[in-house]
Amino acid sequence: MGTGFSITQDFSDLDPRLLDRCARCGTCRSVCPVMAEQGWESSGARGRILVIKGLMKSGRPDEAAQESLFTCTTCGRCKEICPAGVNPPLLIERARSGLVLAGFVSKEQASIRDRVFATGNTFGEASSRLAFLRDRSLIKEKADCVFFVGCLMSYRYPETAARTADLLRRFGVSLLPDEKCCGSPLLRMGFDAGESMNSNLRQIEMMGANTVVTSCAGCYTTLKNNYSADFQVLNVSEFLADRISELELYPLSKTVTYHDPCHLGRCNGIFDPPRKIIEAICELQEMKASRDLARCCGGGGGVRAGYKDLSLSLAEKRLEDVPEGVNCIVTSCPLCIRNLSDAAKGKMEVIDVVDLVAESLDRAKARTNGRSTARKVA
Repeated sequence: MGTGFSITQDFSDLDPRLLDRCARCGTCRSVCPVMAEQGWESSGARGRILVIKGLMKSGRPDEAAQESLFTCTTCGRCKEICPAGVNPPLLIERARSGLVLAGFVSKEQASIRDRVFATGNTFGEASSRLAFLRDRSLIKEKADCVFFVGCLMSYRYPETAARTADLLRRFGVSLLPDEKCCGSPLLRMGFDAGESMNSNLRQIEMMGANTVVTSCAGCYTTLKNNYSADFQVLNVSEFLADRISELELYPLSKTVTYHDPCHLGRCNGIFDPPRKIIEAICELQEMKASRDLARCCGGGGGVRAGYKDLSLSLAEKRLEDVPEGVNCIVTSCPLCIRNLSDAAKGKMEVIDVVDLVAESLDRAKARTNGRSTARKVA
């Protein structure tokens, strides 16, 4: 897990004054999903800040200190509620970087890092990232707007990826020819993601793209906040919501609820676009905790990779917020889909907002074809 030497020098980019802003009032204890699950002081934001302070003095992390820092999902609820304006997720990510630089890396973290470095994706898949594409002509040499698919969507939800690509093609959106992991999993766990990020950035610049559309909350927040480039980043729900009049959606007789991904909603303020799309198609019933108060699905910050049981327990808690009588959960992040689906164990369907749009469009197409057939028969 580590070599036992001092890591104080590897925390040099952590300004102690940012840690000292924490007044230790404990407000964050009331909203941290991990603390609600584990109950230890070190599993909440205040406790984690104290752990970081201790590491900056002693430089010798033990198993408990590492678990404290690496079980944070970086959901941002503590930042949202902190009266002193502290940003615990940022401090925790920087502290993780210090641990990684000093060689304190778990086998789960190392495995993800090695897979990304070797194959460009978090799963270590050797197959083409764009195998889901139904039409390769979608890849253009030049395009003003590109669809950044993401690892999870490419390799675990290829049907949704294909539906998204088909939808965006209507509006002239292309794809990167050799997309790599956006870097989010590496950055959240304290690794350097420069190689993947630079590869993606070069392709975006070579294509002359001014807008990047993504269907993953992690990709969204990374492309928007960690890439030093001058291009607009949109979630696919934002992109489609602005073009909803051009989609010719057909109403569905179903009721759904929407789960706000932390890195899309609370961290970047994207709340209304997915709801605008849903309400144009069917009835929306909000969860007991929604928008900026939404509970984390438990999958982010590397927690699913390193602490799967904890991750699924957090997802089970989130499922308790689902109102009665809904047909499915709709969200805008494949990691949320994966974690909530695993926790639901087949009792509740979890889909992407694009899947709902595709169902609506398929119904509209079937209705149109039915009318055409009826006219021919007549």
